[in-house]
Amino acid sequence: MTDRNRLSVTQTAPPVVVVVNQKSVILGLILTFLFGGLGMLYATIVGGIVMIILSSIVGLMTGGLGLVVLWPIQMIWTYLAIKNHNKGQARAVARAIR
Repeated sequence: MTDRNRLSVTQTAPPVVVVVNQKSVILGLILTFLFGGLGMLYATIVGGIVMIILSSIVGLMTGGLGLVVLWPIQMIWTYLAIKNHNKGQARAVARAIR
């Protein structure tokens, strides 16, 4: 038998498809901008509930003026929560394909 007639068999791992549920930063920020704490529920349930309660208290005590301070805080919290969620999803995928 010559080298040309030999069959070379190599084993390869089957392709792996991993589907993750990443959240959209843009959608989260739009929802939070439009709806405040209700929009935060997309990013973080606990954060959304905390900000709904806090916004209600501050809004009633300041006649709504305190919301000018809370609204940017909600936007930043939403951004950080979504980034953290997506990073956690990426770490889970990296562990799964090892």
